[in-house]
Amino acid sequence: MTLAPITSFNKLPAVQLAKVEAMVFRVPIDEPVQTSFGIMYDRPAVLVRVEDREGAVGWGEIWCNFPGVGAEHRARVLESAIAPILLAQEWKTPEHAFRELSRRLHILGIQCGEPGTIAQAIAGADIALWDLVARKVDQPLWRLLGGTACIQTYASGLSPTQPEKLAAAKRDEGFRAFKLKVGFGAERDVANLRALRELLGPDATLMVDANQAWTPDEVADMSLRLAEFRPAWLEEPIAADYSLADWGRIARQSPIPLAAGENMRGEQQFTDAIDCGAFSVIQPDLGKWGGFSGCLPVARQAMDKGRMFCPHWLGGGIGLLASMHLKAAVGGAGYVEVDSNPNPLRELLATPYPAVNEGAVILSDHPGLGVAPDMDAVRGFLTRHHYA
Repeated sequence: MTLAPITSFNKLPAVQLAKVEAMVFRVPIDEPVQTSFGIMYDRPAVLVRVEDREGAVGWGEIWCNFPGVGAEHRARVLESAIAPILLAQEWKTPEHAFRELSRRLHILGIQCGEPGTIAQAIAGADIALWDLVARKVDQPLWRLLGGTACIQTYASGLSPTQPEKLAAAKRDEGFRAFKLKVGFGAERDVANLRALRELLGPDATLMVDANQAWTPDEVADMSLRLAEFRPAWLEEPIAADYSLADWGRIARQSPIPLAAGENMRGEQQFTDAIDCGAFSVIQPDLGKWGGFSGCLPVARQAMDKGRMFCPHWLGGGIGLLASMHLKAAVGGAGYVEVDSNPNPLRELLATPYPAVNEGAVILSDHPGLGVAPDMDAVRGFLTRHHYA
């Protein structure tokens, strides 16, 4: 199934690229980031930089959190498989490039067993192309895509170790919605959620994310235990590749609305997920699949069907700002995820970094994503840089 196109071709300038670059950054952290399936001991980021023959530049970011060596590998995939196609012809729109890259690299993804990795590299390139085009027409992306500048945010990644301390700090920074990581044992999960509710009060918006930790039978029990604290959604309680019938069954059992999408890939999978009715919240990650070209039609479809659209992100600053522009483009109820854990690659790769005020961010009128990496500040974290 092909979703409706983002915008007509005659509204955007064609692009002929002269350079496609991949930059890998890696920064050590004092406190590892814990999830139910693994621990991050450093924070990586893979940036995509594209430049056209007129010297216009666009920035994108490829998802690369796990495994730890994945960042360098994804950069090589961009360089070897995607850059040659992007440099070979003129592109009418970023969406034209996205669909052609997806078509031409489909078999390669099957052959090498890495359709996800290839989709992630295409997604980062798509973000960069949209940033470039918006800069060329001197428009912020949120406006070019028909949206408004204000979006709501939530502080995510509250770990299972004294999450109330980090939540208090994020509340002081201006956040008003918070997501706790669960899947670390029933008693610990319940105690942590109780501590957050007691700290933040009865009106604060709370969410929980199990990172695929439970079986369907465990969800039936845990959703009842956690419902007392009124979380707005329960995210990925089971493995993302369970059947939609299984998801539908736990949705009927759970008193908490279900959320998922960061591990979905492709138009048909999102269409099926939206139509099945199991998911109240749809959460694509535009650096994992789709970029703007894929995720914006998904967002519009989700909202047309009455679902809340909340893009997922856990990475550097370029991807975060792209997620903000994606949400701003469609508006409506919902939030953009902002990782609570320290990560210099969030603020330094997206300068000027936007402030959060009473849970909201107002995106700037600057062209494109409105930000760019502070290359002088992050040069010490650069581990690999390749020009194509």
